[in-house]
Formats: sequence, structure tokens, C-alpha cells
Amino acid sequence: MNTKKYVAEAIGTFWLTFAGCGSAVLAAAFPQVGIGLLGVAFTFGLSVVTMAYAIGHISGCHLNPAVTVGLAAGGRFPAGQIVPYIIAQVIGAVAAAGVLYVIASGHAGFDLAGGFASNGYGAHSPGKYGIVACLVSEVVMTAFFLFIIMGSTHGRAPAGFAPLAIGLALVMIHLVSIPVTNTSVNPARSTGPALFVGGWALQQLWMFWIAPIVGGVIGGVVYRWLSDEPEGIVEGSR
Repeated sequence: MNTKKYVAEAIGTFWLTFAGCGSAVLAAAFPQVGIGLLGVAFTFGLSVVTMAYAIGHISGCHLNPAVTVGLAAGGRFPAGQIVPYIIAQVIGAVAAAGVLYVIASGHAGFDLAGGFASNGYGAHSPGKYGIVACLVSEVVMTAFFLFIIMGSTHGRAPAGFAPLAIGLALVMIHLVSIPVTNTSVNPARSTGPALFVGGWALQQLWMFWIAPIVGGVIGGVVYRWLSDEPEGIVEGSR
């Protein structure tokens, strides 16, 4: 067992969840200097870029159960390591949500009823999109995310640019889908805030596990079929 890989995944997922959700909770609508939707989207993308360079050589920098499962479906990751990777990712995301809660609750006007960057559909979708629209959005976005990860980490792809391609893909995904689901494409990122919000966030959490994982498998399998040489970096998205 390579414990360092799992610790790296926990740290990386902590950073993604803390930075990304933190930008939404603390900075998106801050008076006069709020970063808005564009800022939140770039923060999520930059969190992946920075961690890909920092821990890609250790764990592959998945930071996401859907990425781990999708890479396994695409023949890039051993199935036997899926569960410990996912456990590490969820631990990192929950810890990040806990730290973010401590910080956010220090503001007099803080209220978990504001959503705490949780993902949702129907009445809890930022744009009030229905369940089918949200399900399709999460599946499609995650499928393309895995497709880009598989391609940019392929052995024939330009060396050293994968983190940028993957991070920019996540920015694009958020720019499109924040109004729909508040953007998950990552079950661990969704689980952290949902555990603190409880209620509706936990009731709707099933979608943000099932849809991203289905999308990840689709993206991984399609790229594996499309590529004439599916081999690449076995550990994942670095």
C-alpha cells in the first residue's frame, strides 16, 4: 500500500474543495469586489492546475471519484485502487468543508440556508433547472472532462501541458453549468458541503454521485475506443 498516494489525494481534494467552494461562499458576492461566476469558475480550474503540478507525480492528482472511476474505465488506472482513492478524496473534501465552515461562520450574517456552495436541482438549482436538465448537464460535463483528461495525459500529447488543459476544461465546465447545478462533476466536492447543510443537500446528493460517475465512465470508455494507443500515464491526470 502506497499511503503517500492517498494522503496526496486527500490534500489535493481538500485544496480543490476549500478554494473552489470557498470562492463561492466567501468571495463571489463580497460587497464591491465580488469575484462572481467568472471568478468562482477560474478558482476551481486553478485549484486543479496548481495541485496537478504539486502532486501529479505522486498520485496522479485525480481529486475526484468520477475521475478515478473514469480513468479505470479508460484503462489508465488499476481497479483495485479505486476505493482507497475515493475514500481519501471524500476525507479531503469533508475536511475542507469543515475548515470553510469555521471561517465562514465567523461572519455575522452567515447562514447555511444560503446553500454553502452545495449542488442541487429543481428548487435548489441556482437557475431553478429541473432534475432531467441537471442530470444531463452533470453527465455530459463530466464525460467531456474525462475525455480531455484522457487525451491531454496520453503518451503522444504535448508534455507538461496536461494540467493547463485539464484546469481550463474545469473553468469552462463551471462557466456553463454553475447556473444549472452549481457545478459538481465531482462527488467528493459535493459531499463535503452537503454534510454541513444537511436536509435537501443530502437528499439530492445521490445525483451528484451517480451522474458524474456515469459521465466519467462514458468519457473514459469513448476515449479508450477512439485512441489507437490508449496507454498513457497510468496514475491519472498529471
